Amino acid sequence: MDFTFTEEQQAAVEAARAVFADVAPDGVPSPALTPRAVAEEFDRALWAKLADSDLLSLVLAEEHGGAGLDAIALCLVLREAARVLARVPLLEHCATAMAVQAHGGPELKAALLERAGRGDLVLTAAAHGRTGHDPAELSVTARRDRGAWVLDGVQTAVAWAQNADWIAVPAHTGEGEAVLALIPRGAAGLSLAEQYSTSGERLAELTLDGVRVSAAHLIETPGAWEGLRQLLATGTCALALGLGEHVLTMTSRYTSKREQFGFPVATFQAVAVQAADRYIDLRAMEATLWQAAWRLDAATGGAGGPLPSAGDVAVAKIWASEGVRRVVQTAQHLHGGFGADTDYPLHRYHAWAKQLELQLGPAAVHEEALGDLLAAHPLV
Repeated sequence: MDFTFTEEQQAAVEAARAVFADVAPDGVPSPALTPRAVAEEFDRALWAKLADSDLLSLVLAEEHGGAGLDAIALCLVLREAARVLARVPLLEHCATAMAVQAHGGPELKAALLERAGRGDLVLTAAAHGRTGHDPAELSVTARRDRGAWVLDGVQTAVAWAQNADWIAVPAHTGEGEAVLALIPRGAAGLSLAEQYSTSGERLAELTLDGVRVSAAHLIETPGAWEGLRQLLATGTCALALGLGEHVLTMTSRYTSKREQFGFPVATFQAVAVQAADRYIDLRAMEATLWQAAWRLDAATGGAGGPLPSAGDVAVAKIWASEGVRRVVQTAQHLHGGFGADTDYPLHRYHAWAKQLELQLGPAAVHEEALGDLLAAHPLV
């Protein structure tokens, strides 16, 4: 099998590295020293650079001003973004745009896609339900009313909601299949309560009280929300991989320079073995990430597999949630006191890693979901 990335995908990586080259991970106050959000806004200057480099339109079709690339290309760019802790809604924005492109009607596509590709408007998605543990689509109800839809419910921990222009909200109709509504942030009946992530970024508890959504702005296609949910999860795995790779590089550089008893600590067997174990974690995270991203693209193209793509996403989440935690814990240990020094960037990566781990959820939950899929789809 050939796992080589295409020329277009490699070009996306090169463009991303050029954009992120000057991003400082400590460009905002430390989350350890800030009781509220580290900043009111995401990095708008970086957002403009991403737009100018055509990275916001990367996954859009040419008819919408994009390059027509896929989930693998998006994950490659997200991995580069995580290396520098880029404070932009790149995952939520691009994933929501892909869902609209795949399943939205002509009016919704015309209203959002080209402007999203230019960075003129920002998209995000509510994906964590009422508590962060229940399915997001069950936390909001949608009912028809005089040619429109009315939504009621609550979604927690909505990333970048205060700065987004449109929010994708999953809901249930009571008839089994989830629907996906695109709602402008200023819609009547929609309110945002302040929340904060472990990394110090602003989140929002989103409350919908009789929010009316036109039929043109609601996606009823079966599987639309499930596809967006899986893409958001896979993109989060890409962020975890990029962050973990950078943290292990930081640790390698530090232990190569730090000396004890006249030798670099990297030459000590106990240090080398721990670093090697974390390297194995990262390679497993990488392999399962690309498998999941490939399956999402293959499913879009009509290709199937022995299990639904949700199985591959579950495996990627198992490795990412466990792996990113182990990587930063080992890095903290091998850095000693420097790991907790707020003048040194490692503590920021630790906070971001913990937030990613919380978003992904515990590995045991994904193992149970994978077991259910195996039971429902026996391999022959």
